[in-house]
Amino acid sequence: MSKIKKVVLAYSGGMDTSVILKWLQLTYGCEVIALTCDLGQEEDLEGVDKKALATGASKARVEDMREEFARDFIYPMFRAGAVYENRYLLGTSIARPFIAKRLVELARENRADAVAHGATGKGNDQVRFELTVNALAPDLRVIAPWRIWEMKSRSDLTAFAEKHGIPLSSGSKRYSMDRNMLHLSFEGSELEDPWLEAEAGSYVMTVPPEKAPDAPEYIELEFASGDAVALNGRKLSPAEMIRRLNELGGRHGIGRIDMVENRFVGMKSRGVYETPGGTVLFAAHRDLEGITLDREVMRLRDSLIPQYSASVYNGFWYSPERELLQTLMDKAQERVSGVVRLKLYKGSALPVARKSPFSLFRQDLATFEEDEVYNQADAAGFIRLNGLRIQGYRKDLIK
Repeated sequence: MSKIKKVVLAYSGGMDTSVILKWLQLTYGCEVIALTCDLGQEEDLEGVDKKALATGASKARVEDMREEFARDFIYPMFRAGAVYENRYLLGTSIARPFIAKRLVELARENRADAVAHGATGKGNDQVRFELTVNALAPDLRVIAPWRIWEMKSRSDLTAFAEKHGIPLSSGSKRYSMDRNMLHLSFEGSELEDPWLEAEAGSYVMTVPPEKAPDAPEYIELEFASGDAVALNGRKLSPAEMIRRLNELGGRHGIGRIDMVENRFVGMKSRGVYETPGGTVLFAAHRDLEGITLDREVMRLRDSLIPQYSASVYNGFWYSPERELLQTLMDKAQERVSGVVRLKLYKGSALPVARKSPFSLFRQDLATFEEDEVYNQADAAGFIRLNGLRIQGYRKDLIK
């Protein structure tokens, strides 16, 4: 195997990736380019590039990728109504292929031999990173230090950092956390025992629902072909929309999830997720579909949501099946346009009204008042015909 001369590293500036940066240099004698993606994680990224250079990187890039992330990854996923195991809105899952795509692009620009990431050998992220690289640049080598080095604990990392003069933050991390504009996830500490309630420190983006305002807040979300385009009449870009909905949802304690999920690598894990803006967006979008999607289209689309969601969760964003499903999902969204009014209150985002120029709701049919369109007597034959199949199935039980 040829010698590795240049590596592009997904670099956060934390202890793990800082240690990885130095370890790559010492292990392979290679040049390391550090890439930090601003995905709306609300962290101060000022000086991250300087820290990478001080640790030994030959180049360091901090890139604002919020709009592209929201427009090309989050919004398509929400058009598909994706939700994993009926609860998780895939905040971490959708970020990994996006970061990996940029790693590949930067590797190509700099004629690098490999890319590297800080995901562990127990988690899903390693799969998501590497399947993306495999899809976009199978010739690039992928280095996953946690699977090959001898360090096994944070104590080992701390000792390595101290030995090589890598600056460490003063505080200790209680949880394993991942944040971007869509969500914030927590794992570890008391969360490793499913019987222990998550403590207050595992929530940052949202207030406790019981401490949310006592008065509800009403908002109106406008959609065009399945995408949220305006809030309370004001046009917003995808990234601006998610940021503003995070503020609103967080203020009302919306979007807290505590769940045990099935990882792709074969184990169950417990996580706490905060997705305030995404939860509001999901509720509004689903409600608008109620009056704009044909019944059979909705039934077919809903049957495919688990497959689409698993594709995202398991790292198959660039797979043929996810791209095929996206085409179908987007076709179904062509008439999902209109406005939804929601009531935000004590942890809930409750749709209370909706309208659309493509509404399939017919008041002349649905009314309880007298109408000239629907002949109620026709229902008798409809019921009898649908009952024939059931009668045949149960004829041996009928006395």
